[in-house]
Amino acid sequence: MKIDGAIFDLDGTLLDSMFIWDAIGEDYLRSRGIEPHENLNERFKNMSLFQAACYYQSEYGLADSTDAIMVGINDMIQHFYMDKVLPKTGVPAFLDELKKRRIKMCVATATERHLAEAALSRVHLLSYFGEIFTCSLLGHGKDEPNIYHAAHCFLQTPKASTWVFEDALHAVRTAKSAGYPVIGVFDRSADHADEIRALSDRYIRSFEEMEDILNEKSAYDSRL
Repeated sequence: MKIDGAIFDLDGTLLDSMFIWDAIGEDYLRSRGIEPHENLNERFKNMSLFQAACYYQSEYGLADSTDAIMVGINDMIQHFYMDKVLPKTGVPAFLDELKKRRIKMCVATATERHLAEAALSRVHLLSYFGEIFTCSLLGHGKDEPNIYHAAHCFLQTPKASTWVFEDALHAVRTAKSAGYPVIGVFDRSADHADEIRALSDRYIRSFEEMEDILNEKSAYDSRL
């Protein structure tokens, strides 16, 4: 697998932050005095924040604007992103290696941009990325390929060598269907690990494993 560009998911991929989203949907509704339906959090995982706000309006009758709902949810998680979140094991070293190899990088995330920037800046990773693309900004969740296409257009790298790093099944499926090589990333909060592994071109439990994959690529190049 040749690599010229890399598109990284944020939560559960670069940052050990996915668990904060496991209960945020239910917590928000209960803060509004509403008892959530069963399996809300599973549904919430697959939505952008804007999609979730629209869902709360249609399914729970919230009269607030989508902007007001998104602000309310973001207020609940802002402290975590700004003060507590940490990168996953092996991420800083891997990003540094890609930088040394002059691999172009960007982020594609369902998290709001100001939270992504704050978290990445605090853990000294922000400078590795040329841009951060968000589902809210594009108006599409990761059940559609728009965010990957936007990131790829920014990177201007060959599609066949632009790797997408994702931990969620629906996102892996979307990126693969759109024609990108995918590295599936294990996360303790993610379900469907076997399906993610089957769909992905490679599957890693830690970014420390990426050294061997990059070395495979280097060994292949040296034979050309």
